[in-house]
Amino acid sequence: MVTSHAIDTFASRPDPAAAFALARTWFLAGRRVDMRDLAAALDISRATLHRWVGSRDHLLAEILWSETSLVFDNVSFTGRGAAGVADAIGAFVSTVNGSAAFRAFLQREPERALRLLTTKASVVQSRTIAQLTDLLTAEIAAGRLASPLPAPDLAYVLVRLGESFIYTDVITGDEPDAAKAHAAVSALLS
Repeated sequence: MVTSHAIDTFASRPDPAAAFALARTWFLAGRRVDMRDLAAALDISRATLHRWVGSRDHLLAEILWSETSLVFDNVSFTGRGAAGVADAIGAFVSTVNGSAAFRAFLQREPERALRLLTTKASVVQSRTIAQLTDLLTAEIAAGRLASPLPAPDLAYVLVRLGESFIYTDVITGDEPDAAKAHAAVSALLS
């Protein structure tokens, strides 16, 4: 027979979703996501944590993607052709640049951040390109955008262009600038 205490204990046990949620909370608070600290906070072994969420890099990439997808959800990329795409990329870059949690991560771990965000070592860039490809394809199909490249290639170029103005401080030491991203996309698509 299962007692109500046993049910309460079982229901409050950590799981992969709880591990992700806690790690995301720490990240958004500007705290370094350390696997040892996370396992201790969840009262589980590091082996269990790794089984649930993968490596630290994988966990961070999924947190970064969760934030990136929220930005996509809040920025309108459709219905306005080239000007709308330029506005949306500018807004996307501005939103990312304004994220204190993202900036803290980028300053604290610049090499890891660039690897997780701008290379095939992570899901963030490939998912961003895929999502942008879908949005561009819809604009092209609706006749609102004349693309100089196939949609997947254009999406790749736009993502790399946006990255150039998000990670400027790490790459060249200059301040990140969403207005420059907007101007560059406008020039490319005009």
